[in-house]
Amino acid sequence: MFNFFRRKSADTPQLFVQTDMHCHLAPGIDDGQRDAVSAADLVAHEKSWGINRIICTPHITQDTFENTPETITGAFSRLKKAVEDAGIDIELDYSAEHRLDGYFLEQLKAGNVRPLPNNYLLVENSYVQEALNIDGMLFDLKLKGFKPILAHPERYSYYHAKHDRYKRLHESGTLFQINILSLAGYYGKEVRRVADYLIENDMVDFVGTDMHNHRHCEAIEAYLRTKDFRRHAAALENRVLNDKVL
Repeated sequence: MFNFFRRKSADTPQLFVQTDMHCHLAPGIDDGQRDAVSAADLVAHEKSWGINRIICTPHITQDTFENTPETITGAFSRLKKAVEDAGIDIELDYSAEHRLDGYFLEQLKAGNVRPLPNNYLLVENSYVQEALNIDGMLFDLKLKGFKPILAHPERYSYYHAKHDRYKRLHESGTLFQINILSLAGYYGKEVRRVADYLIENDMVDFVGTDMHNHRHCEAIEAYLRTKDFRRHAAALENRVLNDKVL
């Protein structure tokens, strides 16, 4: 059994946002947590960091995680019950992380897309290559009234040597969300370097944990006690939109 409140203490470092709008804690439907009890333990960790609201964003990806509102609702209900049973006082909601692929376009046409509050929509590229016609898809989403947020642009290695591509995407009205794990160096020095570049050039609109498991949790907790965290917090706490628009 997990001890949900063993980490809560006066000296627990606090994140600079109170809303985590990107994580994979809805159990059993993607590559995140497999069961609700262990997911609830991760929720307790987030609570100890000062997070008061978590929006679960399971993957929706063609051929691997072809989730629907029904599969997500079922998993979210299991998480919510486990959190309530553990007595954790936190607000929970759900949306999804939508891969820009053919399955997404089908679900969009069928009206099966549940956005974040205020019609913000978390979307992602493949890690192999940029989505075909990404500019057209993002433009169409905006015409439909969505406000697309590109998840973890710092992790797409094919952009790393193309800073002008970041600039064009962001200037076109696509918002950027970077991962706390990227800032922590979890994915390596190059990803952290690019995350720093995006911060320095005012292209970070949201942050999210993108937490999947307890290894991610441990990495974030270690990062919260570093000088890098204090530097990033000073740069971002009054700029990111997590608590302002969601």
